[in-house]
Amino acid sequence: MEKRYYQKDIETMEPEALRSLQEQKLQKQVRHVWEHVPYYRALMEKKGVTPDDIRGLDDLRKLPFLSKADLRETYPYGMLAVPLSDCVRIQSTSGTTGKRVIAYYTQHDIDLWEECCARAIVAAGGTKEDVVQVCYGYGLFTGGSGLHGGSHKVGSLTLPMSSGNTERQIQFMMDLKATILCCTPSYAAYIGETLKEKGYKPEDNQLKAGIFGAEPWTEEMRRDIERSLGIKAYDIYGLTETSGPGVAFECEEQNGMHINEDHFIAEIIDPDTGEVLPDGEKGELVFTSLDKEAFPLLRYRTRDICVLTREKCPCGRTHVRMSKPMGRSDDMLIIRGVNVFPSQIETVLLSEGYAPNYRIEVDRVNNSDTLEVYVELTPEQFTDTVSGVTAMERKLASAIKTVLGVNPVVHLVAPKTIERSEGKAKRVIDRRNLHD
Repeated sequence: MEKRYYQKDIETMEPEALRSLQEQKLQKQVRHVWEHVPYYRALMEKKGVTPDDIRGLDDLRKLPFLSKADLRETYPYGMLAVPLSDCVRIQSTSGTTGKRVIAYYTQHDIDLWEECCARAIVAAGGTKEDVVQVCYGYGLFTGGSGLHGGSHKVGSLTLPMSSGNTERQIQFMMDLKATILCCTPSYAAYIGETLKEKGYKPEDNQLKAGIFGAEPWTEEMRRDIERSLGIKAYDIYGLTETSGPGVAFECEEQNGMHINEDHFIAEIIDPDTGEVLPDGEKGELVFTSLDKEAFPLLRYRTRDICVLTREKCPCGRTHVRMSKPMGRSDDMLIIRGVNVFPSQIETVLLSEGYAPNYRIEVDRVNNSDTLEVYVELTPEQFTDTVSGVTAMERKLASAIKTVLGVNPVVHLVAPKTIERSEGKAKRVIDRRNLHD
């Protein structure tokens, strides 16, 4: 098969030339942040570092880390590095305290982000002859906007479907002969199941590839999706803080995601000590944005645990590859593509008058995530009437959905029935086996 690239000269750049490009951009970016983001400048001064100390990639470790806590502390404008009048868009992701993380974009930032997504689409076989159906959510979530823009860059016919309304998704997919599907893996699996229920065989659709991300998924799930839709399924990675999807993407080898190193420097650190680890060792992924004008994060801790490899890839791309994330160094769950923190659920329980005795159980049934929340009633709340409990469960489930954006099943249980812990409470049971 002919190898395809969106920007071949960059994607196949010799390692030494790529390193030199990164170093030039890094020096410029550090000075940009130093001059325009007082919060990060103060962090650098605290470490005794100035832009003059950053001459090459080996100096990167001298810079301080940024975390989601820093972004919450500086909400909403504290990390902005250009005048607000230069920004043309925001995107946002959920946070743990009700404050959302807001990322700002200049037009230049959006152009570069969409180019990254275009690389992912072309790596999956996309051309201007293709019909790309984007079923990621639009709006504040980055998924829809990123792949939509990438599809336009490639010149493909773009179907901006957004998420949900599966009947309409399937109608457009079949009638307009969609060839590339972009959505969460669990939604792709659901579309496959629905097509089967309607009597369609995999060969009845025109799909050839899928670009799936925004939530963890296993190799087993990949093969199930490939069988049910008759496609090749590609992984894509990104986070709002660094732009969105397209930070890294899979090629036809399906053996790790190439990080767009001309735009992002990736490091792996020990999540406990912050020590930089060599390639091939498992640790926390850290990104430095080299080109972002409006929201240029340096050494941002993603909390995703993975491995980097620089082994030569048969696809010809020279950029480093990252493994699928193997978990997180914090307690965040990704459920149906939505970031969920136990602390968010706890906040709802307390605001609704419940005690913070609860257990969260996450599972994957028929390739779709399920969220069940077991909540202990206080003696005052306890009632043995089924109708009374059912009404309370529905009210609490609605309150949780309003905050999370994910519909839970709530079980109210009798007082003192949830196991207590003397140490750190085991609040979450995740049965999805995502790390196999």
